[in-house]
Amino acid sequence: MKKQVIADLGWGVGIIVLALGATGARNLGYIDADTVTRLVLGATGLMVAWFGNRMPKTIAPGPRARQAQRVGGWSMALSGLVYAGLWAFAPTEVALIGGCGAIMLGIAVTFFYCLSLRGRAKPA
Repeated sequence: MKKQVIADLGWGVGIIVLALGATGARNLGYIDADTVTRLVLGATGLMVAWFGNRMPKTIAPGPRARQAQRVGGWSMALSGLVYAGLWAFAPTEVALIGGCGAIMLGIAVTFFYCLSLRGRAKPA
């Protein structure tokens, strides 16, 4: 558990350091504001993908919870990669709409899969 908290804090601190460093580079004239935005939001997408990848590896109380974790992990990892990829290569408007859409789709897939598992569960 302690390793997970340290890794989570590492992501948070890393993104803050990246944002501050990119802002400093922008103020010095090395990069423009669009590059700062793309760097920070791309890193955020990679963080979502990393959390999605880690999700199925955590302990779940039962088989249905493990199924939900696997689907949730896959959907969040893929949506985070799409988000990061769009912010790296697509025009800003496309990256904003497509990236947010990818994250919302990942959340929706997980939510509706959990509802389907609940519907298939046998009453106790």
